[in-house]
Amino acid sequence: MQIRTPAVAGMFYPGEKNKLTKLIQDCFTHPFGPEENSEKKQSKIFGVICPHAGFVYSGPIACNSIRSISSESPELFIIVGPNHWGIGRSVATMKDCKWETPLGSVEVDSESAEEICKLSQFIESDFFSHTREHSLEVQIPILQQTFSNFKILPISLINQSKEIAYDVGLAMSKIAKKKNTMIIGSSDFTHYEPNDFAHEQDMALIEPILEMDVEKFYDVLQKRKVTACGYGAIASTMIACKELGATKGELLRYATSGDVTGDTSSVVGYGSIVFT
Repeated sequence: MQIRTPAVAGMFYPGEKNKLTKLIQDCFTHPFGPEENSEKKQSKIFGVICPHAGFVYSGPIACNSIRSISSESPELFIIVGPNHWGIGRSVATMKDCKWETPLGSVEVDSESAEEICKLSQFIESDFFSHTREHSLEVQIPILQQTFSNFKILPISLINQSKEIAYDVGLAMSKIAKKKNTMIIGSSDFTHYEPNDFAHEQDMALIEPILEMDVEKFYDVLQKRKVTACGYGAIASTMIACKELGATKGELLRYATSGDVTGDTSSVVGYGSIVFT
């Protein structure tokens, strides 16, 4: 079994276990983190959207989504995100592998990986595609600190077209119908714009996400040129959750790096959304 070693430990999050554990705890109690008892949701949550920047910037926002599902006990997390490096296959999962972090290792669900490759026209199994990518990796330590006894099914997207999103989303939903599964769509929103403009752009894009309207989502994305890096991951998560029975999205928290740090000149937007 191959070991997928961390690509961004020591950069996006601490590479030392105790420091990482402390930082994740701080993210949960941060002013932009989840409110106390916020996990007590009435409706079933089928999937979430989480950001994937450095923990000091986006960690508190991401923890809103994770806290909302913390009373669940998924046996499988399907994590889908963009392939920023553009290396490997256009749409890639992997099998026969463990992902290592400073908090230990998590096994890939090879059975589900093989099955999703058969269910999808586009998903292929390729270890190399995942070797440098942070969008999936940064989700795992927070999951490790919150849950136990789970496996992952990582899906990395170079091609994030609407066609791919529908294919991947439907394939993910078929896996989720067979196992106790939570879907995580990994994406940041607007990149490197002034804070006020980022808020405006992102609120326009979040509206169709909450409506679970994929056509409108891609329309807003293209017309406004919103620089959300994992738009295909967001869309495929929406499609999967809708197929599983979700009827709406709920924005738990939105903030930018500027809101967190105070430097509002050039920011990145982060949103925590759940689908119920």
